[in-house]
Amino acid sequence: MRRSLSLLLLVVVLPAVHAAPAEAIPSGLEFGHEDWTLACDNTRTCRAAGYQRDDGDSEPVSILLTRPGGPGQRVSAELMLGQYEETTLPKQLQLQINDATPAPLQYDADAGTATLSEAQVSTLLASLTRISRIVLIAEDGRRWTVSDRGASAVLLKMDEFQGRLGTPGALVRKGTRAEATVLPALPVPVVTVVKATPTRPADAALATSTALRAALAAATSADDCAALHPDDSMFADEGPQQITVQRLSANKLLVSQNCWRAAYNTGDGYWVVNDHAPYHPTLVTASAADGDVRSIEQAHKGRGLGDCWYTASWVWNGTRFVKTAEASSGLCRLVAAGGAWQMPTLVSEVKDAP
Repeated sequence: MRRSLSLLLLVVVLPAVHAAPAEAIPSGLEFGHEDWTLACDNTRTCRAAGYQRDDGDSEPVSILLTRPGGPGQRVSAELMLGQYEETTLPKQLQLQINDATPAPLQYDADAGTATLSEAQVSTLLASLTRISRIVLIAEDGRRWTVSDRGASAVLLKMDEFQGRLGTPGALVRKGTRAEATVLPALPVPVVTVVKATPTRPADAALATSTALRAALAAATSADDCAALHPDDSMFADEGPQQITVQRLSANKLLVSQNCWRAAYNTGDGYWVVNDHAPYHPTLVTASAADGDVRSIEQAHKGRGLGDCWYTASWVWNGTRFVKTAEASSGLCRLVAAGGAWQMPTLVSEVKDAP
């Protein structure tokens, strides 16, 4: 159940919807192969990240390719040198692809990041579809090598998701199909978050209700919330976990409690329930890290080193909690604390109700 970001190879294909409400628009796609990973969001923007070989001997580095959805869209590229551990970043940086002459990059020495020119992006993309050597060279001779393993598979999946296969703009399988046939970009869905009704004194009394706790346990599996089923879990000697109750509306409450603990993550459960029996709990998530009465946040490390994360968010729209964001920070490769990139599969615009 607990997700390791370095192993996220799940593929979820976004259907061609155009007028669906925000609540009905699913996440996009996640895919990975070897040293490359891909995340495409619900607007059909795709981001592919490549890293050094995972052999323990290569210097940490990552390149991010971004391409919006829709016909005629170009790929942009940026890179980040490894800086998870204390290091002296170079003052200048050059890019060498295969045996070409190294070319200077638009490099930010303070951040250890660079942006590739259009010409450099074109050369890089042409190289990644076959065996290639991508090296960053510092003025003092230090080198960082980006692996090409998995790049072709990831770029092919990007083309497939964006509907570019067989078109002149495809990255891998180019063809003569008209560019106008590429799937259009989708709009960013707008989700309106509404104010919650003030919690009443009687609501807090439900925190000790055995009937409410029983309803939560009946509606939630031990895999999702071990603390609700303590007999066979780490919570066996702790007794019931504290329940927090907050009012959402005239007849709905938000209840929460700790659900599970792992080596470097914890998860809280959040449910929407009726304010009186029968409670009919609806689980929002059993893996939250934080939340208030209008929003719930999830944030988990992919591993204890904290160089890769998974995040998600939900907001209350007056009827239900709607997932508004979902993202990872890429592979666990010690590029940066918190991960090198933000790679969403779900994006939205959240607005307060007037």
